[in-house]
Amino acid sequence: MENIAVHTKDIVKNFSGKHAVDGVTLSVKEGEIFGILGPNGAGKTTLLRMLATLTSISSGEAQIFGKNVATEASKIRNLIGLTGQYATVDEELTAMENLIIFSRLNGLTSSASKSRSLELLKQFSLLDAKDKAIKNFSGGMRRRLDLAVSLITKPSLIFLDEPTTGLDPRTRGEMWDVIRQLVKDGSTILLTTQYLDEADQLADRIAIIDQGKIVSQGTPDELKAHLGETYFEITLGQSNQADKACAIVQKIAKKPATILPEQNKLTVKLQDTKIMTQLLVEFDHQDIPVQEFSVRKPTLDEVFLEITGK
Repeated sequence: MENIAVHTKDIVKNFSGKHAVDGVTLSVKEGEIFGILGPNGAGKTTLLRMLATLTSISSGEAQIFGKNVATEASKIRNLIGLTGQYATVDEELTAMENLIIFSRLNGLTSSASKSRSLELLKQFSLLDAKDKAIKNFSGGMRRRLDLAVSLITKPSLIFLDEPTTGLDPRTRGEMWDVIRQLVKDGSTILLTTQYLDEADQLADRIAIIDQGKIVSQGTPDELKAHLGETYFEITLGQSNQADKACAIVQKIAKKPATILPEQNKLTVKLQDTKIMTQLLVEFDHQDIPVQEFSVRKPTLDEVFLEITGK
């Protein structure tokens, strides 16, 4: 188990006779960002709550830095930080007051609490707002403060449960930068998300979970290679040629094209790239003007849809 931060084997969580988490096995290496990707209700939060010792494991086993989650919970809590989907702070108090309270609850002295609170406010660019009530914070500021609270004890492992839910694109990007910096500073991150671009941008490795089961896992590139196909995209010069072009694709590629009528764009998945040339030659013979064409690998969205059907 050397250099393994999290290891689970066949862990299960039952609720009312149903498996919310169903036999999950995974390993998270120290110093990496590991993403748990899945739709709502897939079991992501339940999995994190078991690993964070907040709910019991029905069967199977889990270890955090070699310590058993079921029998060494108190030791594990000293090693981890958890940021849930919703802010745990008191909205009527200021940022500074919230951090001091949580610092004292974590056993820091009064002077150490003030020092650590100021350090975290500076780290998360909240120092200018330290005396502002949380109810007046923006969504991004609240999420940064909630993350700061989970880092009071400088945990080696940080659980982030959908850390950017509800944030605008700019604020999400700022949170991504914060998360990357935490790893540079020596932390290991296990995060859940339903945003495929977030998993693609942040995670070194990803596990896709659906109906409580891990259905696939690997690096983003490995998951994309799962489809084993190249996407050939053709933008037509004339929209009234789309049906004719689709018929040609079906004849030559032996598979249908996906069409975006508003963009005059056809997309077809191919394993044999020679067919691309055949299609362009046939379009020319049939007087179907091609405005542009491109070749790309599948996106994580397409991998997710292929694997889960959702």
